[in-house]
Amino acid sequence: MRVYLPLTLPGLAELHRSGEVAPAPLTGYAVTPALREWYLSGTEEELEYAALGRAAQAVLPLLAADPGAPTRRVVVAVEVGPRDAHADPDRALDAETLGEVTVDRPVTLVEVAAVHVDADEAAEDVAAAVGALEAAAKGDEDARIAVDGAADHELLWYGVQEIDTLV
Repeated sequence: MRVYLPLTLPGLAELHRSGEVAPAPLTGYAVTPALREWYLSGTEEELEYAALGRAAQAVLPLLAADPGAPTRRVVVAVEVGPRDAHADPDRALDAETLGEVTVDRPVTLVEVAAVHVDADEAAEDVAAAVGALEAAAKGDEDARIAVDGAADHELLWYGVQEIDTLV
């Protein structure tokens, strides 16, 4: 099962150093039955892209919690067994947690299929999104637009062998 794990650049550096994303449980995003139902007509590729996008948005609170981290979103695509990741059935259809899964164990570098990272030019919009998170959560429409502005940037694809140049 392909799972997209939200990280920061320091988190990616830790993966590179230690060889794993830990501690478990890990929150990731995948093509779940609820995500399929939400996007009724999506192809498998479109559904994977939706899960990637949800993971990219989930990086924003991680960046808010680590003000020293560079403001670039990082999503690691990993392959785990179907029993290693599961969606919470009580939250599966909640629009805020659509596609969210829990991985019950640390994920190793060997399981990483690809890394997706913002280009440098996204940093300003990502920083604005991070700064607007709290106000957006309180219903501020302008803040919501700023948060959504980060999604206007496509994440760049990197192979696993390129992680050392990213960190």
